[in-house]
Amino acid sequence: MTHIDRIWVTLITGFLGSGKTTLLNNLLKHPEMSQAAVIVNEFGEIGLDYDLVERSDENVIQLANGCLCCPVKGDLIDTFRDLYIQRNAGTIPNFDRVVIETTGIADPAPVLQLIFTNPMIVNHYALDGVVTTVDSINGLSSLENFPECVKQAAIADRLIITKSDLIEMKNQNIKIEALKSNLKSLNPAAPIVVRTTSE
Repeated sequence: MTHIDRIWVTLITGFLGSGKTTLLNNLLKHPEMSQAAVIVNEFGEIGLDYDLVERSDENVIQLANGCLCCPVKGDLIDTFRDLYIQRNAGTIPNFDRVVIETTGIADPAPVLQLIFTNPMIVNHYALDGVVTTVDSINGLSSLENFPECVKQAAIADRLIITKSDLIEMKNQNIKIEALKSNLKSLNPAAPIVVRTTSE
């Protein structure tokens, strides 16, 4: 299987409350995401705001926009394998992309290691990139106090500063610039995008 035939995987990570699910919900509104499979760590706690239209099987749920959603019930390797087998067997709709949303306290490195080294995953999937959300209100404090937050920012291919509209106007630019500076020192290569709560 050539690199082109593999299924692209995007990893969305970020610390607790940083806006990962909001970003994911907004991404899923784009037509090009209508054939995506979404893997979430704990489905019951993830607030995907799409009406669930049908259950393809006990682990995979089809969302109203055509996306598939499945929780990690056990091992992530099993989830990747099951999705691939069911896709090829036609028991779930075809998908051309996988988006993984990690929990807020997850270290993304083990997930990336699986994607790069597990033979089954390497043969059928390829990493498209890592997107890390950072909360503009609590981001500086989270980076100072939680090593998970630092790892999430350092490993990103793209950093998204969220909730910029919720900062008090007179401090907005100062706080966002300080956060950008901190993020650039951790990860100079990653582009930084600033978003509001509705984006």
